[in-house]
Amino acid sequence: MNNFMSVDGLGQIADNYQAAFVDIWGVVHNGQTAFVDAVQALERFKEECGPVVLVSNSPRPGAAIPAQFAEIGVPDTIYDAIVTSGDAIIAELANRAPGPAFKLGPEKDDGLYKNLDMNFSELERAKFISCTGLFNDDEETPDDYIELLEQAKELGLELVCANPDITVKKGDKLIYCGGALAVLYDKMGGKVVYAGKPYTPIYNLSQKWLDEILGYQPTKDKVLVIGDNILTDIFGAQNQGYDSLFIADGLDTGNEEAVAHLLQKHGIFTKYMLPSLRW
Repeated sequence: MNNFMSVDGLGQIADNYQAAFVDIWGVVHNGQTAFVDAVQALERFKEECGPVVLVSNSPRPGAAIPAQFAEIGVPDTIYDAIVTSGDAIIAELANRAPGPAFKLGPEKDDGLYKNLDMNFSELERAKFISCTGLFNDDEETPDDYIELLEQAKELGLELVCANPDITVKKGDKLIYCGGALAVLYDKMGGKVVYAGKPYTPIYNLSQKWLDEILGYQPTKDKVLVIGDNILTDIFGAQNQGYDSLFIADGLDTGNEEAVAHLLQKHGIFTKYMLPSLRW
């Protein structure tokens, strides 16, 4: 038996809320193309109901996301603010600066370190690992990092994870994120530090943005979380006390029975379900 409401569109429930925290990848775009229906739905919510804060587990600072949006056709009319795991993890990195750190991730994520007085080194000389993802997520898997992580564990290095997502879909391809390496390291017995979804720091930062935009922080029952990942978006909403709308298409589970089974398997609750975001 389903313990959520399957809705026809965001417009069916939007009047119950004063703001929305919305995931980006899998809800607004697929890494290559913007979702037109999702763009229109968020524009209407923003106009008729209240602020939209895009909340992403991207390891890049929020200020870097609009440039990415411009490349794939996501307009700036759908949001009031962008908060990322990169924004949330900066405080953890700043506390550990100047390191040195072992930088684990692609060069495209280096914007995370722009305003940090951070030094980088080889693994043997590092005091911790700063992980934004795999070096080459188009070709590599976490198995390619077993030897490196085993060495890090022997050195007693902490891994600061800037992106807790395990995987995302890039077009039709599933690629691994920093969270996959963090989970592997944790299973090895290594220590991992997170700040993105589903962890508290990113939600605190998002609430501060609502205060900045509105002049007050709406109560949690008036903020709707929208996301396609049950282990980050939906689990995070549940732990933080927000209602959530699960976008099921991101996991290829658009039918109610499959969604109900998936949620029950992980002990996670969502209030609403929609195959893809639309008004």
